[in-house]
Amino acid sequence: GPPQAEGWITVPAGIPLANEDFSHQLSRRRPGQSKITTQRKESDIAEILSGVFDGNTTGTSLAILVQNQDQRSSDYSELIKKYRPGHADYTYDMKYGFRDHRGGGRSSARETVVRVAAGVVANKVLKYLKHNIHIVGYVKQVGSVVADIPDPAKVTAEQVDANMIRCPDPVTADKMITLIEQVRKERDSIGGIAEFAATGVPAGWGEPVFDKLRAELGKALLSLPAVMGIEFGNGFEVAGLRGSENNDHFIAGEQSIITETNRHCGSR
Repeated sequence: GPPQAEGWITVPAGIPLANEDFSHQLSRRRPGQSKITTQRKESDIAEILSGVFDGNTTGTSLAILVQNQDQRSSDYSELIKKYRPGHADYTYDMKYGFRDHRGGGRSSARETVVRVAAGVVANKVLKYLKHNIHIVGYVKQVGSVVADIPDPAKVTAEQVDANMIRCPDPVTADKMITLIEQVRKERDSIGGIAEFAATGVPAGWGEPVFDKLRAELGKALLSLPAVMGIEFGNGFEVAGLRGSENNDHFIAGEQSIITETNRHCGSR
């Protein structure tokens, strides 16, 4: 059935799950694996603490531990009296009247490791529920360098993982890497855009008003460190379009009603 509207979604019992199941996705996220990412070294090995017995989920609370290994508090000693721009140092100080300067803590991008681990479980749940859903994400843009992706729904995981920038357009990927290396030599950083495509999602998922599927996805994505904006389908381009240009018209498909276009993202 569809995800629950409120509260935690229970992981069903009987789903095969082992520590090794997390290895691939955690290795894709792991810092220090290429010259264009942070050079912090972490093994990112997942250890299941509860919720699994004899290789299968039990239906009870699932706890997964990923240990930090490359933590060096001394690297942050100069931040005792300094706020990093674009970071949560100042905000945490104002909110709590106290902060631990030794790294970012909950505001660190290191926190995203738990999201990747949870995503591995979520993918298994989707397969267990026999939903033929395929999800792929990739780098669409770095600085002013934009990849040419004619049909996001046709991008494969193999294409994404073919290079260190995780862009399925190999020519543009090389340009992105060159730009990042140039910016790094200048002791600076550069922004980018990631794009995601989910196919096979059943119509009607989510609840009216505050628990719409887009609303839930928007909250989750905007809670990621450094994410400043999110758009679905035509996104902000809609501001310059007429309704007749932006609407997705319904037509009869082979097995169900579909739309001619997918400008609204999710109606096809």
